[in-house]
Amino acid sequence: MLEVKQYHVKTMLFIFSLGAFISILNQTLLFTAFPGIMRTFSVSSSTVQWLTTAYMLVNGVWIPVTAYLISRFSTRQLMLFALGSFTLGTLLSAISPSFLLLLISRLIQAIGAGIIIPLMQVVMFSIVDKDKHGSVMGIIGLTTGFAPLIGPTVAGFILSRLTWRYLFWLVFPIGVALIVATIFGMQNVGTPQQQNNPLDYRSVVYSTLGFGILLYGTGSFNQNKTLGTFFVAIGVIFIVIFIHRELQLAKPMLNFRVFKNRQFSISLVLVVLSFVTLIGPQAIIPTLIQSAMHHTALTSALVLLPGALASGLTSLIAGRLYDHVGGKILGIIGSLVVSISMVPFLFLNIHSSLIMMAACLIFKMMGNSLVMTPLTTEALNVLPERLLNHGSAMVNTLRQVGGSIGTGLLVTVQSFFDMHSAFIGARAFFSGIIIIGLARFVLAMTLKPTIQTSK
Repeated sequence: MLEVKQYHVKTMLFIFSLGAFISILNQTLLFTAFPGIMRTFSVSSSTVQWLTTAYMLVNGVWIPVTAYLISRFSTRQLMLFALGSFTLGTLLSAISPSFLLLLISRLIQAIGAGIIIPLMQVVMFSIVDKDKHGSVMGIIGLTTGFAPLIGPTVAGFILSRLTWRYLFWLVFPIGVALIVATIFGMQNVGTPQQQNNPLDYRSVVYSTLGFGILLYGTGSFNQNKTLGTFFVAIGVIFIVIFIHRELQLAKPMLNFRVFKNRQFSISLVLVVLSFVTLIGPQAIIPTLIQSAMHHTALTSALVLLPGALASGLTSLIAGRLYDHVGGKILGIIGSLVVSISMVPFLFLNIHSSLIMMAACLIFKMMGNSLVMTPLTTEALNVLPERLLNHGSAMVNTLRQVGGSIGTGLLVTVQSFFDMHSAFIGARAFFSGIIIIGLARFVLAMTLKPTIQTSK
């Protein structure tokens, strides 16, 4: 591996982080704009949801392919393709004359977005000393963790003055600027190893069908449980076929042998469970505050905002702490904090204090960041460099798939109890969050201690 001093680390980290920020921001940016888009194109609420569902589906099925792409193309080539696709999709979204073209434009956006984060992790882990990996992941966690949480708030502010098209016009010049910055500031890291190794298209098909159908099934489960269960089962079957094929190939598209490393496997499970406890409450609390407690959408956004800010700051600190104490102790503390912070939500009612809810969410988000940033770092740190691209693709794929499945199950539990009361359903949901936090606590105890401080 080349020395760190041969790379413009800060420049490359800035390009990657800003690219990741705007790509993830686009997952949640449109939530607040749905009513305006429905009026513009005269579509239903279920139809407009596809702008987010399709974006996440393409993201989920594209990420597994990045392990191959990273080993096949140079860093600059891949980053230019990712930013080019994302920026083109953004432009087309801004000028779309029909809902169909807007949906297609979102798919083009998602293709680019799915590449950026795995590529960023692999490159930064390759050019930064191992005892600084936590600090780098803290910066990455600040941008990637904060972006989806701040999206609805940013959109609400813009839409109070402008139309939904300006959500894309806001992002477009940033994408163009990043393309220019990549041309002049991005350096190639390493040498592509699989230039003569063709992509196994059967793997792509199995992966796409498996993860795509599974994500669709979990997303549609609450609208139609029978159909949702059917799609989940079909998705699992294709994933099993995909895994079997990858294990037979000498050079697999996505190497599942990374799971032979016990520390990687446990760390990845902890990251997936953390993602569930991250996005789960964010999905139901706004509806609960607005529909059951009869407050405004702005009020619900303000309740969530302090937690989002705390999450970003804690990610930065947790990354630095990882370099000194390793991932085990942070995983244990973070898991315990999440469970304890959710206990007051077991007593929610129409008169519950919004300040109390915001305070508890601050601690919940801090606890999540103490787990996600260090354990993502731990998962990648324990792998040999030749498996780093596969490990990064695996972490990002399963985090999204596992988060979707876990949140879907929790919402199903909530829906079952909702027939009695919205608050009873919410209490059941938060009971599940507490149980997940306790399960993470037990699992984190089984990790081997790893202290990364250089001697």
